[in-house]
Amino acid sequence: MPTISMFYGILICLYFYDNERHQLPHIHAKYQGQMASFSILDGTVLSGNLPIAKVRLVQAWIEIHRESLLANWELAVNGQKPFQIDPLR
Repeated sequence: MPTISMFYGILICLYFYDNERHQLPHIHAKYQGQMASFSILDGTVLSGNLPIAKVRLVQAWIEIHRESLLANWELAVNGQKPFQIDPLR
């Protein structure tokens, strides 16, 4: 599970070959032992739980980096290493 970005204590990860469970492009965000999956397409929380302030930060980051995230998604589901994406600043 490569970490593709890190900001404000949040780790953003993609899993290799992870296109079956949610069946749409998504990322995994981890913060202080909590984890949530977010749709890359619209930022919706698909599963899990994070503090609301962290959810909003992840959603803003997804909005800014959607194209790069979709490119990374294609790499990861095909077993290729995704590239790093700039953190939220």
